[in-house]
Amino acid sequence: MAERVFSELELQRYNGERGRPAYIAYGGVVYDVSDCPKWRTGMHEQLHFAGLDLTRALAQAPHAAEVFRRPCLKRVGVLAGA
Repeated sequence: MAERVFSELELQRYNGERGRPAYIAYGGVVYDVSDCPKWRTGMHEQLHFAGLDLTRALAQAPHAAEVFRRPCLKRVGVLAGA
């Protein structure tokens, strides 16, 4: 079964607002972070918004890519052009 492919515009719709799921992209993969406590409002640490590709932002984060192995994140597809 082929993975769902999200455009950046489509990803922006999944911002966690008004009952929508919160999705982010990292390294070309799109994750559902709706069940992660630090993403419940659609924003993470008052710095990062859901609905965006956060690949570049991880360089300034106090954690590394291992955070994407946490059980609250669910892989839901890939980002087009990544």
